[in-house]
Amino acid sequence: MNKVRAWAAHAAGAKLERYDYTPGPLGEEEVEIAVEYCGVCHSDLSMIDNAWNFTTYPLVAGHEAVGKIVAMGAQVKGLSIGQRVGVGWTNSSCLHCAPCVGGDHHLCGDSQATISNHPGGFAERMRAQWIWAVPLPPEVRPEIAGPLFCGGITVFSPFVEFGVSPTSRVGVIGIGGLGHLAVKFAKAWGCEVTALTSSAAKHAEAKAMGAHRVVSSSDAAEIAAMAGNLDLVIVTVNVPMDWEAVIATLAPKGRLHFVGAVLEPIQVQAFSLIGGQRSISGSPIGSPANMAKMLDFCARHGIEPQVEHFPMRRINEALDHLRAGKARYRIVLDADWE
Repeated sequence: MNKVRAWAAHAAGAKLERYDYTPGPLGEEEVEIAVEYCGVCHSDLSMIDNAWNFTTYPLVAGHEAVGKIVAMGAQVKGLSIGQRVGVGWTNSSCLHCAPCVGGDHHLCGDSQATISNHPGGFAERMRAQWIWAVPLPPEVRPEIAGPLFCGGITVFSPFVEFGVSPTSRVGVIGIGGLGHLAVKFAKAWGCEVTALTSSAAKHAEAKAMGAHRVVSSSDAAEIAAMAGNLDLVIVTVNVPMDWEAVIATLAPKGRLHFVGAVLEPIQVQAFSLIGGQRSISGSPIGSPANMAKMLDFCARHGIEPQVEHFPMRRINEALDHLRAGKARYRIVLDADWE
């Protein structure tokens, strides 16, 4: 069995080093993908740094991979050699539990994360269960598509799951890797879009992406002026805020929805929810079916993540760029093994 060339972290916070591993026999339900491009997500940094306390080393991160299928197990369905696909945060699921049978494969209790005890896409090859290798429409450029398989589906799923209508007024907190895509999706969905950002430098960019208005998320007066205005607020940041003030921006039956990993407890008064029948919720990525819907939606509306490219050999430079908060707005690594 030929070894796979990869980049791996060997300790928390360590620089990635060249690393070769032997993948073992291909599973009957697995496809092997020759990685062409791989996005760099903040979750990769969290795993490299063991911020969530479940990383095992050596870690080959990378969970926004795009490439062509070069090998398939005997039980693979609906895919073909040479087909271009993408793989995101989830690598496999059981296919027989209630969530899987119901189409919510991303909620499977036995799902496998692509970069948890499994080598990811910072490599020349990677593997995934066939259902999680989602075909890329020809209208979606492969060199920019990687971030759609994690960041994109994370902010697209709420529009499908909650039946957001084109008349809805949607707020997006945080105009970064997730938030800039949420703004683009909400605009194409037909919604009135409010971007909330603490960066004055991003106001013009948010409007160019489709926001109808931009509000300073650090200005209490500007937030208070939106009282009762928004039907859905998508939180993409991972820092604490004045959540009572944010909830006050919700219209009756409005929803505050978290996709950013805010680690501190979220303090909320029950009456803030009860009086207007408001809700608080959260979600991870999305099902393979919703990934396919998202890709079709992107193809139809010409939606692309805004990306910066680095060759994979400069992966540590790319990670430092992300750590410094300089990415605009996602980073994609171009495979350069030859």
